[in-house]
Amino acid sequence: MDFRDTPAEAAFRTEVRAFIRENLPADDPAGDDGPPGRFRGLAGWRKKLVEQRWVAPAWPPEYGGGGMPVMQQFILNEEMAEAQAPSVGGLGVSMAGPTIITHGTEDQKQEHLPRILSGEGFWCQGFSEPGAGSDLAALQSRAVRDGDDYVINGQKIWTSMAQYANWMFMLARTDPDAPKHRGISYFLVNMKSPGITVRPIYNLAGRHDFNEVFFDNVRVPARNRVGEENRGWYVGTTTLDFERSSISTAVGHRHRLDTLVRYIQDHPGDGATTLAWNPAVRHEIADRYIEAAAQRLMSYRIITMQARGLIPNYESSMTKLFSSELEQRIARTGMRALGLIGQVISSRDRRAPLKARIAKTYLYSLAITIGGGTSEVQRNVIAQRGLGLPRD
Repeated sequence: MDFRDTPAEAAFRTEVRAFIRENLPADDPAGDDGPPGRFRGLAGWRKKLVEQRWVAPAWPPEYGGGGMPVMQQFILNEEMAEAQAPSVGGLGVSMAGPTIITHGTEDQKQEHLPRILSGEGFWCQGFSEPGAGSDLAALQSRAVRDGDDYVINGQKIWTSMAQYANWMFMLARTDPDAPKHRGISYFLVNMKSPGITVRPIYNLAGRHDFNEVFFDNVRVPARNRVGEENRGWYVGTTTLDFERSSISTAVGHRHRLDTLVRYIQDHPGDGATTLAWNPAVRHEIADRYIEAAAQRLMSYRIITMQARGLIPNYESSMTKLFSSELEQRIARTGMRALGLIGQVISSRDRRAPLKARIAKTYLYSLAITIGGGTSEVQRNVIAQRGLGLPRD
């Protein structure tokens, strides 16, 4: 692994830093109840990114993307994370768009891709169901062909940001008699369609990020099916040449530790930081820094593999597992450092250190080892594909 940029990579990194310095909007979040990434000046920020073709750096240029090789994507993501720049892509850029580009019709591309880039199309993912999470192929939502439409009935759960989404990409079973990985089709669903009900799920931190979504005889035009009928499972696995190092998460973990340490240093006589000066807690914070640095190295390993044309497999599972469990350890260390007052979860309470960010992260982090593939699933992948151990 070579940690040095090539001359071309160094020039691109300089370009990205200059762009951020000149265009990054003021940090002014909309609040705990708003959609993620809503900053003052976000529309102008997105416009600048669209002009640079940096909203979707991996998309082909003919669809408004940057057509970047993975190393340039990595540099862009790393520098954006270091600057704590607001993300404007979302699932539309990372999942819906690539699927439409690869498997969609020309009409689907013309309808959706420009709206994803402009921010008019805000997407959510309709995959998980109450009885189909890690075993997603067990999903039971049904889509029955009726003339020029499909009629969908069923339920999705843990649907992030469905309360804001105007479109959903979803999987539904179109052949109940086929083996479970077959007989599934992929649909683009307008969230304003009659028969769709979104019910909030509040997490331990009191945030409304997740939802249940119910489908009661929802009619979806057949032209909104992506790919062949009963081949949706394979359509759903579509990716472009995305950078998948998780560098943004690695950088974000270090930022969280920096914020905690700055607060402790700036409030030496504050009762909330008394425990933080205990040698055992200081050593624990140092351990978290070491682990964040290790996570960054794991990200470098993945991007190095991708740049060489290799496909990370168990390496990605290792990074996801380490990252999600580190998220919990960082939150736990923060709570220990701040003591009892750190448990105040209202950002409006003047006593709450760091506007209760540590407490909220601590509560929210419980879900991190579940979403995106549970820790158990990741360990199975590492054991079987990385260590060559037999299946249970």
